[in-house]
Amino acid sequence: MADQRAELTWTDDQIPVSDRFDDPYYSLQNGLAETRHVFLDGNDLPARFAPGFRIAELGFGTGLNMLTAWSEWEKSGQTTPLSFTSFEAYPMDPADMSRALEAFPEIAPWSTRFLQHWRGGSCDLGTLRLEVIEGDARETLANWTKSAEAWFLDGFSPAKNPEMWGAELMQHVADHTSPGGTAATYTAAGFVRRGLEDAGFSVTRVPGYGRKRHMTRAVRS
Repeated sequence: MADQRAELTWTDDQIPVSDRFDDPYYSLQNGLAETRHVFLDGNDLPARFAPGFRIAELGFGTGLNMLTAWSEWEKSGQTTPLSFTSFEAYPMDPADMSRALEAFPEIAPWSTRFLQHWRGGSCDLGTLRLEVIEGDARETLANWTKSAEAWFLDGFSPAKNPEMWGAELMQHVADHTSPGGTAATYTAAGFVRRGLEDAGFSVTRVPGYGRKRHMTRAVRS
């Protein structure tokens, strides 16, 4: 699994679409605004930032979510490293990441620094300690020995990639969430919300971004 790479098609607007899942990597309207609404606001960030804070993510993709969080970490005045761990089955080639991230000049100072050093696996950028764990998250997350204060659940659509949203994986997410930790996702699919609830999260459906009427926020009991 770890040697498989993302296969892409690009829209006329230069948005990468996964050939495997027939789903874009971010909102066709504004990917950066979507990330801020869903993953930052959904996890009450940056208000919760504190030394030693760890974010974990299902689906690294272009790295947009990580870069958005890292930029806010630095802008909030944090000087210790933000720990960010992402689980990715089909990593994107750095050249494709660079092409996709050109759409977001606002975070160019961070994407440039990241891409200069990124070779896959892990990366230490002073105020960011990044780890991308390749492979099927249903297996790799079960073996992870750490926990996170906030989760970005950003797999492809549950209708197209249901394996990324199953009850077993949601339980692994809960098991690797600190007490009082949170999770957020753009989807409000009923089986995803039920899986999070059964795993021990208190789940709330809240307004989504753009054309998506609802999204999901969850707090670990």
